[in-house]
Amino acid sequence: MEKIITYENLRNFAYVNDKIVKMPIKGIALNFFGLGCQAMYWDDDKYAKFFAENGILWVVPYNNPWAWMNKQAVDYTDEILDVLIEKYDLTDPKIVSSGGSMGGFSALLYTKNAKRTPVACVADCPVCDLVYHFTERVDLPRTIYSALYNENCSFDKALENNSPYHLASEMPNINYHIFHCDKDSCVNIDKHSRAFVERMKELGFDITFDIVPDRDHCQLTPEAEEKYLNYCRDEILK
Repeated sequence: MEKIITYENLRNFAYVNDKIVKMPIKGIALNFFGLGCQAMYWDDDKYAKFFAENGILWVVPYNNPWAWMNKQAVDYTDEILDVLIEKYDLTDPKIVSSGGSMGGFSALLYTKNAKRTPVACVADCPVCDLVYHFTERVDLPRTIYSALYNENCSFDKALENNSPYHLASEMPNINYHIFHCDKDSCVNIDKHSRAFVERMKELGFDITFDIVPDRDHCQLTPEAEEKYLNYCRDEILK
């Protein structure tokens, strides 16, 4: 199928803060949303303004709410970036991949499969072990099966092929910043972030791990949220 996203219709497919960004553009911060999100954004929120003031495009792709960063979601995101890179004549822009929950999972997996490898990944309470997550809650199997339905292999293999923990040795050599709330009731910190960080460290990756105390799923404290945003900004500006 032909690609249909253009700069003129881009706001139908993603939120971008390009109307307010300070020129020249220094890079792109991608933000992937969590499971089930169907929102579209018309106003420039505090995150859009934060990155705009630093000359960074803040891009929120409207991926399928059950995408789990499958091939279609990767290609869709790449197409959005193609449009922006051509529009603003960006040469090899620095890209940071970020998000929370399924969005954190997406941020991680996108770094491996993207057309342009991001320079860093910043993830909040990310799903890291998709094999385990398939069994973690009763609402999850339908979504993951839907996302991986067209994989050309067994389902068990498809889970491993799309699981950051199982792909650790194949992840790109970039900087990773992981946040996880220690009272997370949706994505188990030990099964996901802690296990992933330990595995990545064993393999020699540059990865930081911020445990946010006494908070539930994706409920960063103001201090942790500031650190999260600063990681995204600084990885582009340095």
